[in-house]
Formats: sequence, C-alpha cells, structure tokens
Amino acid sequence: MRTIFSLLAIVVLCTQCQQNSPQPAPASGKSMKDFIEQFYRDRLAFYPLEATQQGKEGYNDQLPITVSEDYRRQLRDFYTRTQTALAQFKPEQLDANDRISYDILQWECNISLSDLKFPDNYMSINQFWSLPLTMGQYGSGSGTQPFKTVADYDNWLKRLEKFAVWADSAIVYTRKGMNAGYVLPTSLIAKVIPQFKELVVKDPAQSLYYGPIKEMPAAFPDADKTRLTAAYKKIIGEQLVPAFQKLADFFEKEYLPKGRATSGIFDIPGGRERYSHLIKYWTTTDMTADQIFDLGQREVARIRTEMEKVKEQVGFKGDLKAFFDYVRTDKKFTPFKKPEEVTAWYASLQTTMQPQLKKMFDLTPKSKFEVRRTEAFREASASAEYSQGTPDGSRPGIFYVPVPDATKHNVVGGESLFLHEAIPGHHYQVSLQQENTALPTFRRFLWYGAYGEGWALYTESLGRELGLYTDPYQYFGMLSSEMHRAIRLVVDVGMHTKGWTREQAIQFSMDNESDTEESITAEIERYMAIPGQALSYKIGQLKILELRARAEKTLGSKFDIREFHNQVLDAGCLPLAVLEQKIDRWMEARK
Repeated sequence: MRTIFSLLAIVVLCTQCQQNSPQPAPASGKSMKDFIEQFYRDRLAFYPLEATQQGKEGYNDQLPITVSEDYRRQLRDFYTRTQTALAQFKPEQLDANDRISYDILQWECNISLSDLKFPDNYMSINQFWSLPLTMGQYGSGSGTQPFKTVADYDNWLKRLEKFAVWADSAIVYTRKGMNAGYVLPTSLIAKVIPQFKELVVKDPAQSLYYGPIKEMPAAFPDADKTRLTAAYKKIIGEQLVPAFQKLADFFEKEYLPKGRATSGIFDIPGGRERYSHLIKYWTTTDMTADQIFDLGQREVARIRTEMEKVKEQVGFKGDLKAFFDYVRTDKKFTPFKKPEEVTAWYASLQTTMQPQLKKMFDLTPKSKFEVRRTEAFREASASAEYSQGTPDGSRPGIFYVPVPDATKHNVVGGESLFLHEAIPGHHYQVSLQQENTALPTFRRFLWYGAYGEGWALYTESLGRELGLYTDPYQYFGMLSSEMHRAIRLVVDVGMHTKGWTREQAIQFSMDNESDTEESITAEIERYMAIPGQALSYKIGQLKILELRARAEKTLGSKFDIREFHNQVLDAGCLPLAVLEQKIDRWMEARK
C-alpha cells in the first residue's frame, strides 16, 4: 500500500518519546488484556505522531527529539521493562486471543531492543522516509494533523517549535555518523538537497506550512485569526525556513562530499549484521539474505515463464522486452477520455466481483468504500493508493486513483491494482482490523508490512476466482505486479550484501519488468534508502499461499476458503510466525 496508508509505518519509524518515559505496571495482578492496554497507552508517549494518526487526543503538540541518545536510552529502558513484566505471564495458561497478544508483544520487545543496537540516528534523513517529510505531510493542513479548532492550531505551533530543535540535533548526529563511517550513498544525498531547498521561501505565505492558515475555519474569533496568522508567519520565517536552509547547506556543502560510492549498507560499519536484522524486522522471519536472493531468482524465472505464455496466447511476435513496450505504449490500452470514466471503471470491478466475493469471504468489513480521483494538488506525482477509513465509520475507506491525463491512463494491471489496494486487499484487511473490538487497542492499529502487504499481494492471485482476469492482458498486469515484487528480493539483497551497484539493480529490473527507466530508478533508490522494507511484500504473499496450500492438503474435503480467509484476517496484523502458528492450531482443531 502506498503513500497514505504507508504513512503509519513511516510514523512508527520517525516519531519519538517524551523526556519522562512511562513505565509499564508489573504484570502481577493484571490480566493480559489490562497489561497490553497499559502498554499501548504508555507506548504512545514515545510515538506521538502515531497517536495523532490514530486520532488520540493529548499528543498533538508533542515531538520528542528522536535522534538523541537520551530518547533511545529511554525507549530501550521501556522495552526492557515491558519484556521483564511480560515474563510473569505463562503463555500456555492464556486463552487463544491473549496468547496471540503475548506472542506479538514478545516480538515487539525483542525486535525493538535488537533494533536499538544499531545507530540509526546517525542516518536519520533520506529522500524517501524522514521526519522532515512526515512533518510536511502533517502540516500542510490537508493531512493527518487536525486543524479544526483554535487549540488544534496552537498544538501544531508547539510541534513546529520542537521540530527546529530536532533539525539541529539531526545535524549533530549525522556528523557523528560521518566520523564513524555511517553515511548515505552520494546519489541519495543529492536527492535530499532539493527537498530542503524547496521549503526555503522568502514569503511565509508561500510556504507549505502556511496551508492551515489558508484553510482556517471562518467561525474562528477574529482575534484568534489575527494572532494565529501572525504566529504562523513568525514561526515559518524565523524557525522553519532557517532550519531547512541549515539542513540544505549541511547536506550540500558538508555531507555530499562525504557520501559513499557504494549502493548497499554492507559498506558501513556492521552493515551486514544490520541488514540481517532488517530482514527479520521487515519480513518477520528468520530467513537469510542468501535464501531470499535465491528465492527471488526462482520467482523471477517462474513469472517470466508465465509472461511468455501470455505473450504467445495473444499472438505477439517479438521478445518479452518488446512485449513490455507494446503493453506500455499501445493506444488500445488507454481507452479513457475523461477522469470520471477511469474512476467509474475501477468502481465497476467491485460489482463484477460481488457474486464471487460472497463465496470466498463471509467476514467482511462494515466500513463503507469509495473510489475517488486523487486531489489535483498532488495527483501529478501520486500513485494509486488506499486511505483507510475511521473505525467509527465517519470516513470511508478510499481508493485514490491519480488521473492527471485520462487519455494516458493505462488500463493493463488495473484489475490487480484494485484487488491489492481496495477489495479484498487493504480495504478488507485494514477495516476488519480496526473494527474488531475484541482485539486490544494496540492490535487494532498494528502494522507489519510482511502481513499487510503480503495479504494485499496474495489477493491479486484471487482474480480468476473472483471473476476477473478474463482478459489475458489483465492477467499479464497481475504477473507484472508480482514480477515487480519478485525483482525486489533479488536487487535489495544484491545491493545490500553482494556488492551490486545501483546501475546493476536498475538494469536487472529493466530486463525483467515493463516499468519505465525513470520509475525503476526511483524504486531502486528507495531500496537503497530503506534496506529490507521491499522484501516484505513477496515474503508475506508466499507465506499466505503456502499456508493455504497446506490447509487444502491437510483438511481435504473439510477445507473452506471462507474459513481460511477468516483465520488469516480475524486477529489483525501478525508477524508471519505468529500467523503460521495460528493457522496450524486451526488446522489441528478442524481435523
């Protein structure tokens, strides 16, 4: 899932804690449900942006200094105390739901403590994920930060004041990283500099951060309007612009000359160990880099064979690369004239699938769903994406489709895209998780990419069962989507453990998929910036497919696809090992 929903994962990485960190109460005398609820409340103090994302009051003015050693020490102490308290529970004595909560919390403590062994604060900014980018998304006035009341506007001012301190601290710790050999690749540093320069404006009213003033509610008292307008201009001109200028100058004049020539993190101190940890962090498995690299190569070969079959089926004369170009550029694949035709086509897919959906899913969300065109101010650079609705149903789940030019909107792959981003992909999984009040609050908002993206990619494989992919080109679109994720296994490991260059990774991608070179280059640089994250999609999909095949074989005539899907979805986001244990227990009970 891209951009909007993935912001939750970005927030988890980029947000931080208060100076006086809370301590979880000892488990003694508490039920598992009470203990994990207390953990959830205490944890939000470390992640106030995540609290804002979830609509929790009381955190909207907070922004701890995430890069500081003091923050990292407090976070380490928090997870250590939690782990110690958790040990007082006996998992074999817990009911099924509490046992899953126990396993998740054990995972969270272990992976977080392991994560803190590495000095990530030495490389806290990149072109893809960083707090400066997140702050822009929050502070534009159209993002997650609420701007409905005068207090909301004052809360954001307080957050902005702390951001200037964060920016200064980030430079301090980035310099420490430079001295210790922890630096970004030169090509990525070059991408960051214009991001900062774009935020340096002479007129505060032209700043992205002035957006909330432009959208200020008319009902605000005139005195507050005047005060807030002056305060926003002042903080933009006197704190934000100088902070972004300082960051731009530092990255251009001091950091860029120290950038590393290599593409992967194997070349930084402890880089190989760091990547092994990141594999576990993102895939929630114990797979090794070599295992993933070999798996990726096998998957690329398998999917190429399937692509060749489609090419032959439609009678195309030429090699696979020529077929890629044909599918990307032939005008018959761009049948639309108006944006509303594009959104209507996507909306029609739900109607087409409806009879089969009922046969495959009896656990469906209450949340409403809509297809919308991406807003004009961002659609030129946006990807199709899912934005989750609110748990109370006040906002529906929305599948956003950017249509900057309807006549260039390629329909190939549209069906698999809808399955992934909308129904039964992210909309079903996210909505069911949020709506499930039987889950502890912590688990209703939990996100593991291997599970969430794995589920969405798995649902792409259901197209034929759901009445789609009757057009071979749409099936080819699904294969293209799967190929894109399979390539990631090869190039991500290749760059971060095997010395592959950025150019090698780009060429491997161009040889095996139909995306443009510009798009592929941006993807490769994403993998360079956030090692291991791109592995989660395919690893999660393959695990769910493996569990389904195992259940079909084990249960035989007792296997019910609706029941299997219920078992995958009804406990929310899980580490893959926890999901596998859950499915194994279900199969044993069904036998």
